[in-house]
Amino acid sequence: MSAPVLASAINVSEGRDPATLELLADACGDLLLDLHRDADHHRSVLTMGGPAVDLLTRVQTLVSVAVRTLDLDGHSGVHPRFGVVDVVPFTPVGTADLDSAIEARDRLAIWAGATLGIPCFLYGPLPDGGVRSLPDVRRGAFVALQPDTGPTRPHQSAGAMAVGARAPLVAYNLWLSGLTAAETRAVAAGIRSESLRALGLVVGRSTQVSCNLVDPARVGPAEAYDRVAASLLPGARIEKAELVGLIPAAVLARTPENRFAELGVSPRDSLEARLGDPTLRKRRT
Repeated sequence: MSAPVLASAINVSEGRDPATLELLADACGDLLLDLHRDADHHRSVLTMGGPAVDLLTRVQTLVSVAVRTLDLDGHSGVHPRFGVVDVVPFTPVGTADLDSAIEARDRLAIWAGATLGIPCFLYGPLPDGGVRSLPDVRRGAFVALQPDTGPTRPHQSAGAMAVGARAPLVAYNLWLSGLTAAETRAVAAGIRSESLRALGLVVGRSTQVSCNLVDPARVGPAEAYDRVAASLLPGARIEKAELVGLIPAAVLARTPENRFAELGVSPRDSLEARLGDPTLRKRRT
């Protein structure tokens, strides 16, 4: 039986310094599928994929390098964050199941807490049979929730880490013009659902609805784009759409091909395509 294949889109609190991002990318080795950086968010997403054991090893290397290199003190960016390695999700690919992702998640959290002294909060299915979401962690960390592994207080320079096991999702940004910050937040609030999480942010001279499409089989890029477009005030418009990281092939397949350019997606952005063809892999540092 072949080893289960997992993916991980690691969210790191650095999006501005190319040399540092190159160092982080190097830590991923040949499992790096994509590096997406955002200077306004001051955040990058490094997507890796491969056999579960190899992936866990590379994620540990990346986390070690990030903790050694980055410092949350003085960090500023429009995206919420509580750690230099803010979020580490594990996602099954192909025939792999969620249990494989849970095992990798738990092993990483135990290692990071014991070896690096990083408090880790689990999300997804929990050992006690419950389920916790990433927003639950954001709201409750160190207040309503205590870390599942590691110290009970944030690491002095590295903060804390949310480590999850989840089904594939799509991270997706829409830049807007003609709206105030408050109006953009209202748009984000109005489109939220169980399938779509959204934040309204100010990015430079524009505003942005930053989305997590947590059930992309139901709400994919086209549906998110159209919901935002339908919520805009007269005179406002969507200036740009951007995929953050990669998109499952099944989600891309149900996206109208004649809208790919408008929606900011392409066949090259498929997770499965990057896993199968190393020549498609890219760094955007």
